[in-house]
Amino acid sequence: MNKESSIIGLDDDDLPEWTDDQWNRAAIYDGDRLIRPADGTLTKPGRPKSADPKRQVTLRLDSVVVEGFRATGPGWQSRINAALRKALDL
Repeated sequence: MNKESSIIGLDDDDLPEWTDDQWNRAAIYDGDRLIRPADGTLTKPGRPKSADPKRQVTLRLDSVVVEGFRATGPGWQSRINAALRKALDL
């Protein structure tokens, strides 16, 4: 059992095997010294890139407008976007 797995209570035999791709992309350390940084990510790829991605902006709106949209539940920010698109005939 290695130090990290013993901290979280797992036996090395309980841990999943790494694929060759995971090993090839992993960071390599010699003690505390980084020999090779990780290449890419070991997480899931996430959602596909949008052809027309949204932009994050800072926008000041009246409190009653924000609270009114928030009261409509999840997706309220998308509904604000739809209302603005409708106002601009987009």
